[in-house]
Amino acid sequence: MDAIEIDNRFWIAKNGEPFLGHGRILLLENIDRKGSINKAAKAMGMSYKRAWQIVSAINSLSDDPLVIPSTGGAGGGGTMLTGKGKQIISEFRRIDRKCRALLEREVEKCSF
Repeated sequence: MDAIEIDNRFWIAKNGEPFLGHGRILLLENIDRKGSINKAAKAMGMSYKRAWQIVSAINSLSDDPLVIPSTGGAGGGGTMLTGKGKQIISEFRRIDRKCRALLEREVEKCSF
């Protein structure tokens, strides 16, 4: 019997603008882990400019900031996720798990 795999991707839009999707959540998770937009962008093979544009778009669409950058200084700059940012990641991942579980149940009913 052939193994069937399922994948799904979804976007959450706000005011008609892309707000959150898998790539944006991955960027937020990398920022949280690495403490820097630049390091997160490099880990994803993305330019700093593109990562900054995404963070700016996310923050402008959110009711509260999800990412707070801090500029240089003796120890250099850094970036951190707010509590709201961490909550959004958790909620997105929960929805993603539920979507995958639903799709897997439906695929089991099919004769692919």
